Amino acid sequence: MSRLKDKPFVTYGLLAIMVVVFLVMTAVGGTTNPNTLVEFGAKYNPAIRAGEYWRLITPMFIHIGFTHILMNGITLYFIGEYVEQLFGHWRFLLIFLVSGIVGNLASFTFSYGLSAGASTAIFGLFGAFMMLGESFSKNPVITSMAKTFLLFIVLNIGTDLFVQGIDIAGHIGGLVGGFLVAYVVGVGFAKVSPVKRGIAGVMLVVISVGLFILGMQGNL
Repeated sequence: MSRLKDKPFVTYGLLAIMVVVFLVMTAVGGTTNPNTLVEFGAKYNPAIRAGEYWRLITPMFIHIGFTHILMNGITLYFIGEYVEQLFGHWRFLLIFLVSGIVGNLASFTFSYGLSAGASTAIFGLFGAFMMLGESFSKNPVITSMAKTFLLFIVLNIGTDLFVQGIDIAGHIGGLVGGFLVAYVVGVGFAKVSPVKRGIAGVMLVVISVGLFILGMQGNL
């Protein structure tokens, strides 16, 4: 049992769900087929405005083509292991899900296209590392890792600007969501300022509700 606790089993579980969904979608119509994507829960703005709010969650587990799931799967495997170890299993799961939802809300508000993928939540994991770097700036190990991830974030967002079909709004939304929710859930190895946790919680709610309202209006 103790060995299981030491393993990033939540990361493995998320990856398993994504692979199963990908295989089922491949079997019934193909992961690049727009109809199949909509049927399985991709982010589709008209459907969300019609009340299918679960589409703010399901896109995290859907991928468009083999390269998409391969790249996101590899990234989640390596990043998830670190974040799950530092935050703990269930804090990690909350960070993943909440940041993914915020990322999908940002995509819902600022992007009209059909979209899916775990990258909104993965960027949330990057945001969680930024939170650690800010909160534990006197820890040289954490600071070094945070700087590495900051460079990775800059390079990824810079690439997003020049590659068609990338949902940059979803990535930035996930990044911000992960940064804020990481404060809210805290970490297991040290105490995070209650004031920062409170401010982050309020900001997270305000941003999420604001994005949802704007997305439902469909004016942007």
